[in-house]
Amino acid sequence: MWFTGPEFLSRQELLEVNNYDLVQPEADFEVRPVVTTMLTKTSNVDLGAHRFERFSNWKGLLNAVGKLLQIAKSFKKIPGKPGKGTWKCSHTSCGVDEFSQARITVLRSIQQDAYKEELDCIKRGRALLKGSSLRRLNPQVDKHGLLRVGGRLSDADLTQEEKHPVIVPPGHVSTIIIRHYHESVAHQGRHITEGAIRAAGFWVVGGKRRTCNVIKVCVTCKKLRGKEEYQLMADLPADRVTCEPPFTSVGVDVFGPWQVLARRTRGASANNKRWAVIFSCMYTRAVHLEVIESLSASSFINALRRFFAIRGPARVLRSDRGTNFVGACKELGIIAETRELRKHLLEKGCVWLFNPPHSSHMGGSWERMIGIARKILNAMLLQSKHTRLTHEILCTFLAEVMAIMNARPLVPVSCDPDQPTVLTPAMLLTQKVDATSAPAGNFDTPALHKKHWKQVQCLAENFWKRWRRDYLSSFQERKKWVDRRPNLKIGNVVLLKDNQVSRNEWPLGIIDKVYPDADGSVRKIDVRVAKDGKAKVFLRPITQVILLLSDT
Repeated sequence: MWFTGPEFLSRQELLEVNNYDLVQPEADFEVRPVVTTMLTKTSNVDLGAHRFERFSNWKGLLNAVGKLLQIAKSFKKIPGKPGKGTWKCSHTSCGVDEFSQARITVLRSIQQDAYKEELDCIKRGRALLKGSSLRRLNPQVDKHGLLRVGGRLSDADLTQEEKHPVIVPPGHVSTIIIRHYHESVAHQGRHITEGAIRAAGFWVVGGKRRTCNVIKVCVTCKKLRGKEEYQLMADLPADRVTCEPPFTSVGVDVFGPWQVLARRTRGASANNKRWAVIFSCMYTRAVHLEVIESLSASSFINALRRFFAIRGPARVLRSDRGTNFVGACKELGIIAETRELRKHLLEKGCVWLFNPPHSSHMGGSWERMIGIARKILNAMLLQSKHTRLTHEILCTFLAEVMAIMNARPLVPVSCDPDQPTVLTPAMLLTQKVDATSAPAGNFDTPALHKKHWKQVQCLAENFWKRWRRDYLSSFQERKKWVDRRPNLKIGNVVLLKDNQVSRNEWPLGIIDKVYPDADGSVRKIDVRVAKDGKAKVFLRPITQVILLLSDT
């Protein structure tokens, strides 16, 4: 309890303020000196309307003021009876009368601060000033000296509190009242919260805006319905906007599996699983697919060696930190501790870059390709006459899927007759406009070159010219995350998103470290959470956390 008797008021000081009638408001009643002296005696500073800001909830404020009123009445001199005031009553709980009187005292005090001129006009029988915010409410003063809404519902079949609610001015008290009734309706929205406030007999001036502000900063509401953080969409990396040979910078992922017929036995058959590794070129958007037999380091390295043998060595490899590469399952076995893979990459002069965990949007350029490959393969399997897949059939299907994907248009097909060719990755990979005939056209030259190598060179130059003009310019606009937001900071309390459990079980965490990008925006953070009685740190993108509390 914040109030412990002599720590705030001495006996003599309480006797000095005892001349103010705290129970009967009539006969020249003024409550401000009593409450102000009681709540601010230690500092000897009149805090005015801010004297209640030490309280964070409505019940706590009423209980504290009720205790003060209870103690003050115990020291009050009654004619014909000696004063027997004591501080022992501060340890007894407040009754209904004390709470009711405390409610009247607090509301009357804040009204006298906020609407002094309105109270004076009503007391003198004058009309309110034109600039007053209460003119439309037709306020009136009840027997307790409280301002209430006059309104037009005097003859309505409603309770007195509903017909003439108490006017609550904007301020800290109105905020804790809204917070109290917002919690009483189980953290529902503004409409239900305002209904509970009105049913309790309060008319909060500017209530809609203040209720929205309270709900906006409510930690429980953020835990239940808060949205994930985001930042201004980052600029594209150099891998996506630089002209380089195909498959110089590659995005890697694994998808599948499919059941294939391994061998036939007497009266039955044995099935195995197959997966596919997709290598997506970051520049030309071409793809290369390889089949693997297991999610192991050796199988992946074999697929990587086949890819390098066909497409040439890559300089940069990018992937996510999912279960295929580096994650909790560690099934793929290509984490940093795998010496065999590190040695193979070192010999090829490659650099492997990993995205943060649970940040599939950072690998959207190759994640989208997986979706396209699945759709094409499903259509092929539906139309196929083969009832059972074999390893050979699956490899053939994936090769055809790869050809279809590499023949897809990179930009909308033009209706201009001067540009009959379609810009596709296969144009650069195969040096052919289509799969059945040699390239045709003038290639921006007066006549077709007779030498084949010049035709190939012109076709490549035409590809990169249209790539810059049509394809690259399409990335200029941001499709989402167009606003720059305040960065998350170390020490912020966040809710860590976990799709494996319900939202009520998402763990709370504290930001332990931030990773600003080149533009100063924070898009990756380290979150420290308590799990199984131990502190653990997780690297996450900001889209996987919900901000609950910040320093600002």
